[in-house]
Amino acid sequence: MIPEFYHFSKNRGKIDGFSIIIPSWNNLKYLSLCLQSIYKYSFYNHQIIVAINEGSDGTEKFCREKDLDYVYFKDNAGVCFAVNACRTIAISDWLMYMNDDMFVLPGWDLEIFNFLKKINTKAVMVSATLIEPLDTKNPCVIVKNFGTTYEEFSENDVVNFAKENYRENWTGASWPPVLVHKEIWDLVGGFSIEFSPGFYSDPDFSAKLYMAGVTEFIGLGNSLVYHFGTKSTKRVTRNDGKNLFLLKWGLTASDFYRKILNLGNTNFTKINLKPTFSISQRLKYMIKSLAILLKIKIRIK
Repeated sequence: MIPEFYHFSKNRGKIDGFSIIIPSWNNLKYLSLCLQSIYKYSFYNHQIIVAINEGSDGTEKFCREKDLDYVYFKDNAGVCFAVNACRTIAISDWLMYMNDDMFVLPGWDLEIFNFLKKINTKAVMVSATLIEPLDTKNPCVIVKNFGTTYEEFSENDVVNFAKENYRENWTGASWPPVLVHKEIWDLVGGFSIEFSPGFYSDPDFSAKLYMAGVTEFIGLGNSLVYHFGTKSTKRVTRNDGKNLFLLKWGLTASDFYRKILNLGNTNFTKINLKPTFSISQRLKYMIKSLAILLKIKIRIK
C-alpha cells in the first residue's frame, strides 16, 4: 500500500547550496537543533526539506511556522519512502540526505563545495565526517563526547573542537550526511523501498551507485558534523536488511564496505574496481543465501 502523504513547498527559485533532505519521526527537539546548526554554521544558502513521519509531536506546525518545505506522511513511512518523496520538490543539483539528530559545524558545506569544484564530476558520493560520543569501532568517525542527549549537548565545546581538529579524507562514504548529484540519484532510482523502513538501505544505495559506475565514495575529514546517534532507529521495528542485501547483491554488506568501498581507508581515494573473492568465500555466500531462502519458503507455507 502506498503511504498516504502530501507535499508543502514554495517555488523558491535558484539557490546556491544543496537540497538537504531530513527525515524526522516525532523527534522535534533534535530536528530543531539540527536546523539551527544549518542556519548558523552554513556558508551557502540551502533548501531544507523535512520528511515528516507522523509528526504527532508538532513537527508539521513547526515546519509551517519556519516556512520550510516538507513532505508529510500520516504514518511512519520510514526512510526510503520519505527521502524519495522529498526528491520531487528538491531544486538543487546536489541532494544531501541528513539525519535529524545531527549538528553541522562551521565550514562543513564550504569544504564539500571546494572538493566538488576540485574533482569536477557528478559521479561521486561525498560525506562529511561524523563526531560521535560513543566508540562503535567505526573507522570513519571521530570519537569525542559532547553529549549523548539534547540536554547534555555542549555546542560551544564541539564548535571549538571542530575549529582545531580534523582527520584525513577517507573512502567508503555511504551514510548520512551524504551527498549525490540529482542525475545520479535519478539514474539509480533513489532509495530501494524493499529495505523499508530503512535498515541497510545505505549500503544498498551505494551498491546501486557502484553498479552505475560511480568510483569515488569520499568522506571529507575537514567537513565535520556532530551525531547524537540512533535517536529514532531505536524506536522502530527493524527489517531484515542484512539478509536482503546478501540475497540482492550476492555478498554481505560488511564485505561490500570492506572489500569494495575500502571503508575508512586514508591511503587512496578510489574504490576497489576489481575485488577478489576466494572460492570458499563465494561458497559461504551461496550457502548462507540458500539457508535464508529455505527459511522464507518455510515461513510462506
